[in-house]
Amino acid sequence: MIKHHSDLVLEITAHDPDTLENDLNAAEAIARTRAMQDRQYGILVTRHGTTTYTVTVSRDVPYGETHERRDTAPAA
Repeated sequence: MIKHHSDLVLEITAHDPDTLENDLNAAEAIARTRAMQDRQYGILVTRHGTTTYTVTVSRDVPYGETHERRDTAPAA
């Protein structure tokens, strides 16, 4: 499932590998389209757990690049 928090942030939650891969690819395509509008942003994919990711259009990532990271914050 992909939740749009804004045109810059998408949250992905999936419980099986195929759905996760498909949703991440779809979210990255959505983010890429948005990033290409301004040509100032890259894409940041953050893993928050085994089933939850966010895909964001980010000024911290150079235009044309996609970076991945793991959220290392302790669970609340």
